[in-house]
Amino acid sequence: MQGWKRRVVYVTLYEGIAVVLTGAVLFVLGHGAMHSLVASVGASLLAVTWNLIFNALFEAWERRQTVKGRSIKRRIAHAIGFEGGLVLSIVPFFAWWLQVSLWQAFVMDLGFILFFLVYTFVFAWCFDKVFGLPASAMPAPAKPQGPPASVCSVGQS
Repeated sequence: MQGWKRRVVYVTLYEGIAVVLTGAVLFVLGHGAMHSLVASVGASLLAVTWNLIFNALFEAWERRQTVKGRSIKRRIAHAIGFEGGLVLSIVPFFAWWLQVSLWQAFVMDLGFILFFLVYTFVFAWCFDKVFGLPASAMPAPAKPQGPPASVCSVGQS
């Protein structure tokens, strides 16, 4: 599975799980069930937008790399880049929706950041195992080297 179909399936699965987990944690932290659900859906919409942008940029960068595949180092860079960018939109949203300061929202989000760093890493790895690597991470096909010498010399005197 490649291209936009891959991205849509990835984002749908990733965010579906994330909405349930985020809503449950906010509820446990004392926010009302409906308030927690709206906050988790809002955060998910921000994350979906960022996910599509970030993964398109990451795969464009990945296509230009000479070393193909998804090493642990590349997966860690992917998880940190995604979560780091997401913080820039989630923290202000949580501060506004939950009516807390930016600092309080950031501190609250630290737990989510740590969890989602691991979640992003594991989810992406499992997704790649189930659906295969994206084209950007696959090695280029080997170029044919021409026919063997014996084939070229057949019929020649």
